[in-house]
Amino acid sequence: MPAHPSARRARRVRRLLAALLGVTLAAPLLNGGSAAPDHRTRLSPTAVDQAAAATRPMPGRMTGYVFDQCQAPSQEEMDAWWESSPYRGIGIYIAGDNRFCKDQANLDATWVRTQARRGWALFPIVVGRQASCSAVERYAGRRISPRPAGDYAAARTQAAQEARAAVDAAHALGIGERSVLWFDLEAFPMTRARCRESALAFLSAWTTQVRKLGYRSGVYSSAASGIALLDRARRAGQHTMPDRIWVAEWRPAKGYRVPPTANPPTFASTFYDHAWWSARGRVMRQYRGDHDERHGGVRINIDTNYAVLGAGTRVPRPSKTCRRLIEQPRYRPWRRGDVDRQVRTAQCLLRVQGHYRPARLRSKFTARTEVAVRRFQESVGLRAHGRLTRATWVALLSAGPGPVSKYGSGSHAVRRLQRALKVAGSPRLPVTGFYGFETTRAVRTYQRRVGLPVTGVADTATWLALRSGRR
Repeated sequence: MPAHPSARRARRVRRLLAALLGVTLAAPLLNGGSAAPDHRTRLSPTAVDQAAAATRPMPGRMTGYVFDQCQAPSQEEMDAWWESSPYRGIGIYIAGDNRFCKDQANLDATWVRTQARRGWALFPIVVGRQASCSAVERYAGRRISPRPAGDYAAARTQAAQEARAAVDAAHALGIGERSVLWFDLEAFPMTRARCRESALAFLSAWTTQVRKLGYRSGVYSSAASGIALLDRARRAGQHTMPDRIWVAEWRPAKGYRVPPTANPPTFASTFYDHAWWSARGRVMRQYRGDHDERHGGVRINIDTNYAVLGAGTRVPRPSKTCRRLIEQPRYRPWRRGDVDRQVRTAQCLLRVQGHYRPARLRSKFTARTEVAVRRFQESVGLRAHGRLTRATWVALLSAGPGPVSKYGSGSHAVRRLQRALKVAGSPRLPVTGFYGFETTRAVRTYQRRVGLPVTGVADTATWLALRSGRR
C-alpha cells in the first residue's frame, strides 16, 4: 500500500537529518583527526560566556592617535578623555614581570569591556624578559638567556612561556582573539652578538607562539635597537617577523601635534625601513615620551603615538537613504512656493525623521512640506516658521545618532557631521566620512563660534549644538 504523502515527507526529513548528522560526525575523520570535536567546536557554558563577552580584535584597522600610561586610568578619567582628547587608542600593561606598574588598580575585565564598547582601541602590552645585555638593574634575574645552545633554545622557551602568560592575561581581561599582543623590549646596546641573536630568537618564538594561541604578534622597541634588529633580520630572510611593530623614536616630527594641526606626514627613519612596514599597515610610532597632557579637566602623564594600522580606518560606503539627493555643494534657504530639486532633499530627510509622510518626493515646496518643516523645527527647539533656513539645514543634516568622533574616525555619522558643518560655516569641507585634519579644523572653528570648549573633537555637546541648529 503506498505511503501517505505526509509519511513520505517525514521519512525524507529523517533521512536528510541522518545524512547531515553522519557528515557532521565524520568531518573530523575526513580531516585526519579523531571523531571527537576539539575544544574549539565544543565550548563549555563558561567558555561560551567568555567568548560572548570578549572584545573585537584589537586594535583592528585604525588611523589615529594613541596614548599609553603606566597605570590604566580610572573610568572617570577615561570618560573625560574620550569626550575631549584627540586619542582613540590606549596602551594597557596586562602582563610581564618587568612591568613597572604591576598593581593595576583599575584594569579588569569590566574596565576592558567598558572601553571597548565606548569605542577605544586597546593595545595590550607585555613587559617580560629583557635583553641579556640591558644595563637596567631592575631587570636582573629577568633577562633573556644568551646561551646559544640549540639555536638559542633557552631564549625560545622563555618566549613561549611569556606568550602563554600573555594570552592567559588577555583571556582573563576579555580581550578578543586575533587582537595584537605587544611585547615590550626596551632599548639595549647592539654591540654584543649573543645579546642580539638571543633577542631575535626570543622575538621570533614569541610571534610563533602567540599566533598558535589565536592572537597576533606585536613588538614594541626602540628604533635604534629592537626595531633595527628586526628589520635587518627581515632583509636577510631570517626569523619570524611580528604582525605589527611599535617604534619608539622620539625625534621631533613636524605635523604630529595634539590636537592635530596639520595632516600627519610619513615618518622616516635611519634605523629601519619605515616605508616597507608602513606600506603594509604594520607600524605605529611613539614620537613623544613622558609628558603631561590635560583634557576635559583631567591631567595624565603619557607617551604619545600615531598609528595607521591595517589599511587604516575603514570608512563605510555612503548610505542608500537619500543618497542621490543629499550631497549638495550648498544647502540654500527655501520657503513655500519655491521649486528646486533641493526641496526633495529636505523632504527625504524630513521623512527619515518621521515628519514628511507623502510617498512621492516633489521639487515644489508645498504646504505639506511647510508643515513637515514646522514640526521638525518644533522638535529641535527652533522657531517654527516653516521655512528652510540655514539653522534648519544644520539641524536637519546632523539629525541622528551622534557618537563621539575625532581624528581618525570613519562612519556615516562623520558624513552627517561634515554636511552640517558645511552649512554652519565651512562650505569647502569635503564630505568623505573620514575625520581628518580638515574636519578637525572645521569642528574647532564651529566650537569657537558657538562658545564651546575648542577641542576639535565632535563630542556630545558639539552634536547637541548642531542638532539644535546653532551656527
